[in-house]
Amino acid sequence: MKKIVTVIGARPQFVKAAAVSRKLRNYFNEIIVHTGQHYDNNMSNIFFNELNIPTPDYNLGVGSNTHAKQTAEMMVKLEDIFIKEKPDIVLIYGDTNSTAAATISAAKLNIPIAHIEAGGRTFVKDMPEEQNRIIADHLSTWNFAASEVCLNYLHNEGIYENAYFVGDVMYDALLYYSKDIDNIPLSKFISKLIPIFDTMCDIAKYQKQWYLATIHRPENTDDIDRFKSILLGLQSLNGPVIFPIHPRIKSLVNKLHAELDLSNIYFVEPLGYKDMIFFAKNSKKIVTDSGGLHKEAFLMHVPGVVILRGTGWEETLKGNCNILAKPSKDDIIDKVNNTIIDFNSFNNKYYGNGDAADKIINILREY
Repeated sequence: MKKIVTVIGARPQFVKAAAVSRKLRNYFNEIIVHTGQHYDNNMSNIFFNELNIPTPDYNLGVGSNTHAKQTAEMMVKLEDIFIKEKPDIVLIYGDTNSTAAATISAAKLNIPIAHIEAGGRTFVKDMPEEQNRIIADHLSTWNFAASEVCLNYLHNEGIYENAYFVGDVMYDALLYYSKDIDNIPLSKFISKLIPIFDTMCDIAKYQKQWYLATIHRPENTDDIDRFKSILLGLQSLNGPVIFPIHPRIKSLVNKLHAELDLSNIYFVEPLGYKDMIFFAKNSKKIVTDSGGLHKEAFLMHVPGVVILRGTGWEETLKGNCNILAKPSKDDIIDKVNNTIIDFNSFNNKYYGNGDAADKIINILREY
């Protein structure tokens, strides 16, 4: 049986791996390496437990650091693992520092690389995620694109050989785990956020009336005035805002919460995947700077306001299903309240039919 080393390290990659690994292991000997890029329990272990992802064979425990130091430490440790395990393929996901580190280390050892979620482009070169995508796409042996747009971007950069449109494994995961979510009592989800509701029956009043917000990128949080403006925009929305806090900004949020009137924003600990999908699916709108969440918003037919300079999922902007906003109070309020949405655009099947993992595995089996 051929051996694949799967390298993951961040919350979105755990979800993607959940969709792929449970099928991959029928045909390959899979070794999972967790780099430790996301190390907080609510950002890591909870996903392995609730999504039944196999326990990682290696946990590098790298943690947070500057981009260079974090990536370099990963590369050194991954190289040792690749030399020891001698995999036939290294499997990577998305656009994190874990992705870039695994790509460079495997390429230097001439190990074939399979890149899932290839070809996304924002054309904002100073974004770390954009840099990581370019590195991964150009060094990978196989590039599996989640959409036709992503495949075209690969072609535009001269990447034709072994570039495939397979659909989105995040869509696979969403379809698979949504069945569980629909069968879980509402009280289980609401109990996590009791302070928002006076009584349990208030769920009927608030469902589809709350907003879900996630803001964590350095470009939006490292400038304190910019982050304040974003928070004041959320505070001004006409419904409660549920805001799971990324561990990196927890101390900053606590400081600003004491300084500003943010009574309309309900800051909570990071949510597990199923909880996050529940609150997203039942929200009025999603306001985020997360690439994965605004794509999931589209897949769940929930309008999104995206606080980024560009998106790797530009097809979701059609019909204003998602709309880009500046990191400012006035623009966020305007985009949330005044955007006209063509809800028919949600029906476009940009990301396949929920069988991306099967297509990827079949291609790798041919090799």
